[in-house]
Amino acid sequence: MNLSQRREFFQRLQAENPTPTTELHYSTAFELLVAVLLSAQATDVGVNKATARLFPVANTPAAILALGEAGLSEYIKTIGLFRSKAKHLIQTCRILLEQHQGEVPQTRAELEKLPGVGRKTANVILNTAFGQPTIAVDTHIFRVANRTGLAPGKDVLAVELALLKRVPKEFMHDAHHWLILHGRYVCKARKPSCGSCVVYDLCRYKEKTA
Repeated sequence: MNLSQRREFFQRLQAENPTPTTELHYSTAFELLVAVLLSAQATDVGVNKATARLFPVANTPAAILALGEAGLSEYIKTIGLFRSKAKHLIQTCRILLEQHQGEVPQTRAELEKLPGVGRKTANVILNTAFGQPTIAVDTHIFRVANRTGLAPGKDVLAVELALLKRVPKEFMHDAHHWLILHGRYVCKARKPSCGSCVVYDLCRYKEKTA
């Protein structure tokens, strides 16, 4: 896609969804961090059900640390890998209290020092909680970027770096959410809904299926 096509691509996604955001439920940067840590190999729906039980009881690093691993596990045991997630989350809460005055750090380097936090999770926090122009490439974004020809790449880092170069600046803040939602509900893995796709005529995939 050339620049004018990329701009048109995001203008259409914007027109369809002017204020995109994560489908994880949260009200603070810390709650978002917890939700994203729990979301690995789990659905947003499943995470939201668990945090709906957890957050009214404990939604700060001190409160979750006070629960301990066993206590925290009781609230998140419906989520896959809950034992390792509970361990990481307890460790993370301890680091936040000891090194960051209980606040979520606002740099990728500091975020990636937290147990269970990789580049993708850090990018979600930086973009969604702090409004930084980052893109967290998950399976949906990786598929959409490659399938449409928007920003092809052989791995998630290559796609992320390509998107940072190719997404027009005025759309960078929300691009992460538009691409995830488009991949989740329209440009699906097994059977993309091309008939209802607002960017179909701009997409490279149509050339392969024509």
